[in-house]
Amino acid sequence: MLNLNDLKQFKKLDTERVSESIELLPDQIRQVLDEEHLIKIPREYSQINKVVVNGMGGSNLGARIIKAVFNEQLKSPIIIAPGYEVPNFVDKNTLFLISSYSGTTEEPLSVYKEVKKRGAKIIAFTTDNPKSKLKDLMLRDNIPGYIAKPEFNPSNQPRLGIGYSMFGIMILLAKAGLFKINPKEIKEIIANLEIWDRELRPTAKINNQAKKIATQIYGREPIIIAAEFLDGNSHVLRNQFCENSKNFASYLSLPELNHYTMEGLSNPKTNKNNLIFFFVNSNLCHPRIQKRSNLTKQVIKKNGVKTSEYTLKGTNKLMQSFEFLQIGSWITYYLGMLNGVDPVKIPWVDWFKKELDK
Repeated sequence: MLNLNDLKQFKKLDTERVSESIELLPDQIRQVLDEEHLIKIPREYSQINKVVVNGMGGSNLGARIIKAVFNEQLKSPIIIAPGYEVPNFVDKNTLFLISSYSGTTEEPLSVYKEVKKRGAKIIAFTTDNPKSKLKDLMLRDNIPGYIAKPEFNPSNQPRLGIGYSMFGIMILLAKAGLFKINPKEIKEIIANLEIWDRELRPTAKINNQAKKIATQIYGREPIIIAAEFLDGNSHVLRNQFCENSKNFASYLSLPELNHYTMEGLSNPKTNKNNLIFFFVNSNLCHPRIQKRSNLTKQVIKKNGVKTSEYTLKGTNKLMQSFEFLQIGSWITYYLGMLNGVDPVKIPWVDWFKKELDK
């Protein structure tokens, strides 16, 4: 197994500066905050009763986190509806967000004409990519939104530019009146992320929690366990395990899992050798959730299946969400190193897209 303190090995595997993109998460958020005044949303866009988001893979991760974190504040529901179809309920009272980091993703682009025909209020998020069809569409049809210039994502991978997509979409929805953002709180989050990153980056050799957890997970299929406002983050981490680590993963939510999952631990017998449940703990979750989490760990251990855990330190839900995002990115990066893979490459996704276009 690779020594996670051997930085020379990192350079051999990490060919596209993935570690730099992860380190630059606070700078991504800061850039969006600095450009916030440039984002203009028409006043009438607040006159809606639902939000629909069409984005695939890394382009819908930000919306999933926002939906979970701001659940108690949202003035209208957020529905994630990726794919080629437009839900029947999309109408003039719908705020429809088309999200594509690259601007070339075919599924969200394919629904534009139908959504426009329905009279929905359309906004968009993309990056300043020369090949971005979505950017061209925004400029041609004067679609409100945010075109980010990802100066702090040297890897150029959407999943590693989530500071842009998550916070960029957060600004868009806040300006549409769904919830409020406190700039002071965001600056505090940026400062904490910069401090925490020093303990997680590759040069941090002592008491590096991300390296420790990656080592525990190595050779197993992680099942991510979280609850409530962290559900969106669980989805993100699942994707990052698959893409950054080339390691299959899944996630389950408390309290739902307590009503069925535990009875499936007995079989197959290889569960003891193949699975590891990774719990992300928060003192901001409902007290019953915290008790359920502790009891669930006991059930898993009684079945001979391994567990790992991390307890979030942030003082509010949004801060803990960004903290989860940061440590999750580092865990999947280090697991990729242990698996001996280049964390930026996605060979099967690339192969699939080529075959699809034949």
